[in-house]
Amino acid sequence: MKIKKILWIVLGCIGVGFGAVGAVLPMLPAFPFLLLAAFSFAKSSEKLHTWFINTKLYKKNLESYVQGRGMTWATKIRIMITVTVLMAFSCVMMLLKAVYIPCVILGGVWLFHIIYFIFFVKTLKEEALSSKGKNHG
Repeated sequence: MKIKKILWIVLGCIGVGFGAVGAVLPMLPAFPFLLLAAFSFAKSSEKLHTWFINTKLYKKNLESYVQGRGMTWATKIRIMITVTVLMAFSCVMMLLKAVYIPCVILGGVWLFHIIYFIFFVKTLKEEALSSKGKNHG
């Protein structure tokens, strides 16, 4: 049981590390890594989970999505562009090696990703984030 907890903590720390780098570098998506960190810390340690959900990194990149409120268009676009660039690079590399079927599968995953973020993730208006602490319902 203790080894499992340690593995969750390590995975959470890796998620925080890559998420922090992804928040600064446009080529690395922060969102999935921060989601991994939140999940891992929730499984491993209440203290770490509480710490993580109170960080600026979490609040800026993940909090509104986890609470079911959605994401701003800017966040959605940043995620979609990053994933599109990374998947396009992967697809080009596969096409150079004449590996077609995985490239088609990757294209399907990319299409699902775009459809999901456009139509199924709620779009949160920028002013809703800035007025969160005010009495606007």
